[in-house]
Amino acid sequence: MTRYRVTHRTDYTYPQAITRGYNEARLAPRATAAQRVLRHEVTIHPYPAYHSERTDYFGNGVLHFTIQHPHSRLTVTAVSEVELVRPAPELGLETSVAWEQAVSATREDHSPAGLDARQHLLPSPLVPHLPEIGDYARASFTTGRPVADAVADLMGRIYTDFTYDPTATTVTTPLDRVFRERRGVCQDFAHLAIGCLRAMGLAARYVSGYLETVPPPGQEKLRGADASHAWFAVYDPRLGWLDFDPTNNVVPVDQHVTTAWGRDYGDISPLKGIIFGGGQGQQSEVAVDVERLD
Repeated sequence: MTRYRVTHRTDYTYPQAITRGYNEARLAPRATAAQRVLRHEVTIHPYPAYHSERTDYFGNGVLHFTIQHPHSRLTVTAVSEVELVRPAPELGLETSVAWEQAVSATREDHSPAGLDARQHLLPSPLVPHLPEIGDYARASFTTGRPVADAVADLMGRIYTDFTYDPTATTVTTPLDRVFRERRGVCQDFAHLAIGCLRAMGLAARYVSGYLETVPPPGQEKLRGADASHAWFAVYDPRLGWLDFDPTNNVVPVDQHVTTAWGRDYGDISPLKGIIFGGGQGQQSEVAVDVERLD
């Protein structure tokens, strides 16, 4: 078991006062069989006139809050403590079914888990069907290959063929451009992998959360140097959802904290909203600390 404290702070500054703001946050870690939430709290400044919590369609915790008086700065700070308990990553590679079998079994599975998975077979707003991405995926899916082994191979190819470049894309960069230019960030690589898997007939979903980063030997970890992270999960009818991180070419074990999942980033943006006023030139700054407690 591994315990973490995650501090996620977002600062928005506006050149002119905001008169009203309606916001939605998905910052609470999920409680799963592999992750236990020990503590979660959100501090908002200025204090909201209204706030409420709900669970969205995908089972993610959502916080709604409204600020109804003029303000030129908004700060949202979420502090969470979680405990991770995960199986060894080799489990899926050894016992996974053949990928063709996973495709047919998912389409015929009428259980609650199977029906939930089937919605992730379809294109989504940020992961459209692109024939060139399907062509790219096929090299990993040879006849009879176990689904987890094929997906691990695809993950490794994305890691090798694409360059991590935080200046190359934004949250609105279309997937075809990412594929064409072979550059992007974790969000882009997760979307790319999801597009590949859906093209092969496999259910795949987008996962957001946090990743513990380790400083070089002899150096202290910088405060606020961590960031939100994204990866993907594929559905194996026998084993359930299996997570893969193409940005780092690893199977998440004990350094990934899961916050939310959905069809793509658009379903689970950490913080979004509608504002009235503010003028041009809004700026935002995000600082994340992922601290191992044990």
